[in-house]
Amino acid sequence: MPLKPEDDDSGPSKSELKREMTERQKLAETLSKLSNDALKSVPLDDSIRDAIAQTSKIKTFEALRRHKQYLGKLMRALDAEEIAAIEKRLEVIEGPGKVETAKLHQLEAMRNRLLEDDGALTALIERCPDMDVQNIRTLIRNARKEKELNKPPKAYREIFQILRDLEC
Repeated sequence: MPLKPEDDDSGPSKSELKREMTERQKLAETLSKLSNDALKSVPLDDSIRDAIAQTSKIKTFEALRRHKQYLGKLMRALDAEEIAAIEKRLEVIEGPGKVETAKLHQLEAMRNRLLEDDGALTALIERCPDMDVQNIRTLIRNARKEKELNKPPKAYREIFQILRDLEC
């Protein structure tokens, strides 16, 4: 008997369901990496929160794999609004750390450019004319010597501190 167009309301495909299950399992894994205090701030049922908290106690690979699947099953019971609330809270928890990390990586890249290229120092001086140019030049020269002689990177670290404190 052929299907009529109005009878074709079968819902999401098997692939869509599997993708959703995988996403929710990954969300549960992300939640399991949070600290206890951060996890308490996430809007979850107590049963799911307890199951996520138990993840850190599991040591063997196979048991951990099965537990992650179980967490995914528990997460599938949540509706879209609850998942959205959890994801929103995760963004609040993880957001500032990501921004700060990106900023530190930019400062490290700038420090490396200063050590490799004198033109980078000129560009920095143009951007921040009120900085102590003589001090930064001395630190760059010392950092290059430290690297050549395999000495501890004291000046290298000081350059990073100066770059971090600049407000330009």
